[in-house]
Amino acid sequence: MSQLVEKPPAAGSEPGAPQKPAPAARRKRKSPFAYILIAPAVVMELLIHIVPMILGVYIAFLGLSQLNIRNWLQAPFVGLDNFVAGLDPNGPIGGEFLASFGRTLVFTVVVLAIVWVLGMMAAVLLHGSFRGNGFLRTFFLIPYALPSYVATIAWAFMFSQRDGAINKILVDDLGLLDERPFWLLGGNAFWVTVIVTAWQMWPFAFLMLLAALQNIPKDVYEAAAIDGASLWKQFTLITLPMIRPANGVLLLVMSLWIFNQFNVPFVLFGAAPPESARLISPLIYQHSFSNWNFGLGGAMSTLLLVLLFIASIVYVRMVLPKGKDID
Repeated sequence: MSQLVEKPPAAGSEPGAPQKPAPAARRKRKSPFAYILIAPAVVMELLIHIVPMILGVYIAFLGLSQLNIRNWLQAPFVGLDNFVAGLDPNGPIGGEFLASFGRTLVFTVVVLAIVWVLGMMAAVLLHGSFRGNGFLRTFFLIPYALPSYVATIAWAFMFSQRDGAINKILVDDLGLLDERPFWLLGGNAFWVTVIVTAWQMWPFAFLMLLAALQNIPKDVYEAAAIDGASLWKQFTLITLPMIRPANGVLLLVMSLWIFNQFNVPFVLFGAAPPESARLISPLIYQHSFSNWNFGLGGAMSTLLLVLLFIASIVYVRMVLPKGKDID
């Protein structure tokens, strides 16, 4: 049987002195393979988002139009003239821009309210287990799965004619209206844009809210039911507080999507929508690619970017501190 032999102290060290730990092994060099994997995503992000955004801000300070688009790098520098024209409420361009901005705010609030209510109702309905739950979940996601242009063209056909499907249902089948209105003209154009946008976006809210509801333990609802809490109290005192972080992110993302909505009004009305449906993104497109005033369009886009960035920071600072206390 071997005996344990105490090692003699190292040379130059006093007996009983603490021994220094052995030097740590050299750290392995990081493999460049990880950077190679993310390089395509970084390059595409630069080409698709970062570089165009920087160029758009630069163009906002130029007098760039169809006269000098061929040599756009030599377009005259106009400073803040494009921004002044876009923000002057007494000028035709500034007045139109501010009116469109206010109209887009109303549009965002109305669509966001409809989308959130529909998504929450569907999420609460399908949160439980019952026969046909999977079919209804798939069925509700159809508007989100359809390509935006295809769905909008279908809605345009239903709204475009006086004898279309919408008027046939409202006038002939249900008798809710006495006459057949023109939906794509006048003030009705705004509500058509609201309906089509809300129809396309509410399944995303439903999907996100359903995922948030599934993270709430069932024991909490069972304890509340034993204490005599009604369904409404369970919803307001348990459901809403516990999904607050996910709900805050959802509202922020969807408000940005809705505010920047371009596909629906462009497909429904073309490059020049009616005044009631003239949102901020189609207006920027009209000045940039219909009027060929790229400097003014870049200035409007930059103003919109700054306003949305400030609004996002304020919103995040208001929501995140409250969400930190909720696991």
